[in-house]
Amino acid sequence: MEIGFVLIALVAAFFYALGIVLAPLGLRVAPPVAGAAVSVPSSAIFFLLLAPFTIDFDGFDRHSFLLFMLAGAFFPAMVTLLNFFGNSRLGPNLVGALGNLTPLFAVAGAAVLLGDVPGPWQVVGILAVCGGLLMLAAERMRLHAGVAQWVLLLPVVAAVLRGAAQPIVKLGLEGWPDAFAATTIGYVTSATVLLSVRRFVSRAPLPRDRRVFWYSVIGVSNGLSVVFLYAALARGPVTMVAPIMATYPLIVMTLNRVIHGDRTMTRTTFVGIAISVAGIALVLASG
Repeated sequence: MEIGFVLIALVAAFFYALGIVLAPLGLRVAPPVAGAAVSVPSSAIFFLLLAPFTIDFDGFDRHSFLLFMLAGAFFPAMVTLLNFFGNSRLGPNLVGALGNLTPLFAVAGAAVLLGDVPGPWQVVGILAVCGGLLMLAAERMRLHAGVAQWVLLLPVVAAVLRGAAQPIVKLGLEGWPDAFAATTIGYVTSATVLLSVRRFVSRAPLPRDRRVFWYSVIGVSNGLSVVFLYAALARGPVTMVAPIMATYPLIVMTLNRVIHGDRTMTRTTFVGIAISVAGIALVLASG
């Protein structure tokens, strides 16, 4: 097994977790739709500026280009929007924990689109990862007992969309194996979607507050997560990359403790972490 894509996927998980933990800093001064309309376009500009130096234009493939656009229509656009809405109501820890159905949808999509069917021990490992992290979600839900039930669906829907994007992009990377191209095309498409939503749904001006800049920082962090995720997918199967990426809630809890001083760690939390880590180990060992 190549260890490179494992490390790359872990870096992707770190940046994704960082974006979730930093989100409350932006939400203090601007609502989710306005924030997403800053965050994603900031990343799009960042990658467009890097494009002449990072993209292999000689490897252009029209079919892959269209697949990257298809994924970009909902990821990261709608995922960012759903995460911001969820974060504003639930906080980083619960949003992170509830997003952990992603490997199930990613692996299911890979089986249908790519014929990448996981082995029995990989299935057990993936279920252990999801089960352990859902234990964290259940514990966090207990601490947010007064929250409307429909709000809990926001990070779950985001997980479905994020999981669906991975096999689509993996399919595109087979024709044009360029993670920067996939990320740039996806972000430009997403930025177009979010700016359209901003124009027709929420046209309130952004406050003149320098803290709005946090949304740009969050956008770049999310963008780095995506490019590392796509780089991992270019090197490894969805059935292994998706569960590794799913470890981000563990990083969210650590960063949330460091940045926001959150110390709501319980025995159930530690048990969930242990089960998830064991599941990752099983996925890697059986890969």
